[in-house]
Amino acid sequence: MRSNPADYEMIAPVTLGEVVSLLASEPDQWLPIAGGTDVMVQYAAGKLSRHKLVSIWKLPELSTIEVEEGKIRIGAGCTYAELSQHELIASEFPLLRSAARWTGGIANQNRGTIGGNIANASPAADTLPALLVYDAELILVSVRGDRRMPYADFHTGYKTTLLAPDELIQSVCLPRRFSTHFSHARKVGARNTQAISKVCIAALAQWNDNIIKDVRIALGSVAPVPLRLKQTEQAIAGKVMSPELLASARSAVIAEIKPIDDIRSTARYRSAVAANLVVEFLHCLRTGSGEGKRDTEQDVLQKWNVLSPGEAAIAILSCCGSKAWAQAMVARRPLENGTALVAAAQEIWWNLTRSDWNEAFKSHPRIGGTRPAHPPSNQSWQGQSVEWSAQEQRKVSDADAAVKLALANANREYEKRFQRIFIVCATGKSAFEILEILQRRLANDHETELLEAAEQQRLITEVRLRKWLQG
Repeated sequence: MRSNPADYEMIAPVTLGEVVSLLASEPDQWLPIAGGTDVMVQYAAGKLSRHKLVSIWKLPELSTIEVEEGKIRIGAGCTYAELSQHELIASEFPLLRSAARWTGGIANQNRGTIGGNIANASPAADTLPALLVYDAELILVSVRGDRRMPYADFHTGYKTTLLAPDELIQSVCLPRRFSTHFSHARKVGARNTQAISKVCIAALAQWNDNIIKDVRIALGSVAPVPLRLKQTEQAIAGKVMSPELLASARSAVIAEIKPIDDIRSTARYRSAVAANLVVEFLHCLRTGSGEGKRDTEQDVLQKWNVLSPGEAAIAILSCCGSKAWAQAMVARRPLENGTALVAAAQEIWWNLTRSDWNEAFKSHPRIGGTRPAHPPSNQSWQGQSVEWSAQEQRKVSDADAAVKLALANANREYEKRFQRIFIVCATGKSAFEILEILQRRLANDHETELLEAAEQQRLITEVRLRKWLQG
């Protein structure tokens, strides 16, 4: 039986504070609803038990992706579409990007949110295994304050969690330490999208001298909760790849999971497929093939390491427009992996002169622009830099006219005050967020602002180096 709309009440507060106050005033009465992709299914089937709904759709406090030096913080209200389009998520967290692209169709991806996926607590949810292997941490908010929790502890059973009645998931934090791992993702279902998984896998590992290191494997649809295969990982880690190890891994998987028979599949089928997926991951790790990150990083670095000094400097200048920085990076060759590359870039950047910093600043367009404010002449690398700037400022180009006008006016005020263009790592930021940052930084003294601009350029450089490593 379909639900009767007259039986339901819905309100839409404009701040997160109002929402958590409402949840605290009537615990277990109000149901938060963001995109509604799960809630509306229950509503249509007449199975939505709570009759008071509070909309949290597009609350500013839940809708941002913040990139920091050691982590990325994803607002619980971010949609699958936003996750799949974010440059840093694509380069450093490819498992999450793949899962976001699998979840539903285009309409669901534009409405469904990562926080909703977590709170719904389905063991078949596509994004949850990726969060397990990336060591995600949840930030929960209530009138009592913020509470942090390892995501691995969040699910207590089928559709049950440790979320208190007065709490809301505010954000998901992922540590940025897996960019050099091999990653593998796979979904088995009636279709790759618009179908619930029969089994899905997210896995990471490092592979050195035929030894498997730091292996992380998580599966969906094989237990009452999304499952990290700790016992299987222990059976694999530190071992030499061999037929015997593959057989041992297969047995470990079957022993560790707890699948059931349901309308989509049988427990026997799920056990066989889960074991096959783990063995497939190990084969792909050995050969460097499969979903997610492959050997592109090593290929790029190996080719760059043997270029002439002049060619190598030009090849990397699109990541940071300072010639002194590029030349110093070239002098550090050979660099073995992405971690070493990023570490060298950061150290060199902070040891440059201020004129070198200003040269890098000049290689960027103004926020809202498409070409560098002070374009260098005859630079073949500039085309890639312009393309990346356009990607980084994608949300600015979609802003309404009033915000664009305010940005243009603030840009002019900034340039008049500091005698250079405003520099900010725009990746994942909306035009309104950038405007707020710009207005705040206008109050800085000259020295403080120079250091803020330098830190933003360092972040931009790191994001671009990750893209560059992907070829």
